Amino acid sequence: MADNEPDLEGGPALRTIAMPADTNPNGDIFGGWLLAQMDVAGGMVAARRAHGRVATVGIEAMKFHQPVLIGDEVSCYCTILRIGRTSMAIKVDTWVRRGTAKGAVKVTEGVFTYVAIGDDRRSRPVPAEGDA
Repeated sequence: MADNEPDLEGGPALRTIAMPADTNPNGDIFGGWLLAQMDVAGGMVAARRAHGRVATVGIEAMKFHQPVLIGDEVSCYCTILRIGRTSMAIKVDTWVRRGTAKGAVKVTEGVFTYVAIGDDRRSRPVPAEGDA
């Protein structure tokens, strides 16, 4: 782990490599691709905490600080900011490691809101911590 890369909850919720297929016609990584990676990472954390299925209902405070380049190792770190009766706000910080560099660069961050949903696809309460 690089000195400036966070170690939130033991490591990243998701780690992947930006590939040429993830670019626009100018060769830049699509912001939408990066947003999707962040949503997957946040959704996994939310599903673990909700002990089941969740749905994304909002994205706020997205900030793109640096571009993501082909070949970058992309890591998404998640922090649960708040838990309501049926919803959770998850902050997702995304860092990249370029090539063989030891350091990491923060490229984007955002807050994603997920709602716990049941088999009937309706919202359900988020269980208390420790409940299954």
